Amino acid sequence: MKALVIIEKDGSGFTAFTDNLSTVLHGSGATVSDAKKELMAGYKTIQDYYLESGEAMPDELCNLTFTYKYDISALFDVFDYLNASKFAERIGISPSLMRHYKSGDTYISSAQAKKIESGLHQIGRELLSVIL
Repeated sequence: MKALVIIEKDGSGFTAFTDNLSTVLHGSGATVSDAKKELMAGYKTIQDYYLESGEAMPDELCNLTFTYKYDISALFDVFDYLNASKFAERIGISPSLMRHYKSGDTYISSAQAKKIESGLHQIGRELLSVIL
């Protein structure tokens, strides 16, 4: 089963939590990486519990694969090699506005989020076509 993990900036760093399971997996930390590690440690604890107790683990927790949905702050934390201002110019968003999205102090509409996602996917396709 695929677990959708939402990763967002919060007051003390980042939080990661599953959105589509009845058992919520959660992690938090100063970085996205820390939050993901804590979430995975929690998942391992649950797996160990079921293994040690002899109880059957719920089907939804068996063989999980994880898909990540980032807010803009988390995106630029994970992919810190992306220059937010240059990326914004490339996709037609004000660099200043992108910096506000990145810092988490400005609301981003779903239309703007889709524009950013589309721009990221375009860059991904371009990179896949590179031959060295």
